[in-house]
Amino acid sequence: QVQLVESGGGLVQAGGSLRLSCAASGRTFSTYCMGWFRQAPGKEREFVAAINWSGRSTSYADSVKGRFTISRDNAKNTVYLQMNSLKPEDTAVYYCAADRGYGLGSAEYEYDYWGQGTQVTVSS
Repeated sequence: QVQLVESGGGLVQAGGSLRLSCAASGRTFSTYCMGWFRQAPGKEREFVAAINWSGRSTSYADSVKGRFTISRDNAKNTVYLQMNSLKPEDTAVYYCAADRGYGLGSAEYEYDYWGQGTQVTVSS
């Protein structure tokens, strides 16, 4: 069992930056692929980014490519999402997720554990 706790959300102006963190419990964190998803009001949850167990491979949604960076520190059991050049359309609840598999999945069903989410609001 893995427990995930997100932090770092908040209110920021368009063009600003935020860094989200996701702290994981358990000794097997370094074996999981980790992902970030987001859900805007009235919309379905969508994939944002994923990173493999070693941190050497990543994938991103087209909407955030070049602006967001996912990274991880296995010694700290933490995955990060650095968000730059934020836009109002990035406003959403951001969720961290863990996948016991090996792929950089972009589908919700591929992930086994989920955090409670952290709110990100970008004002125009």
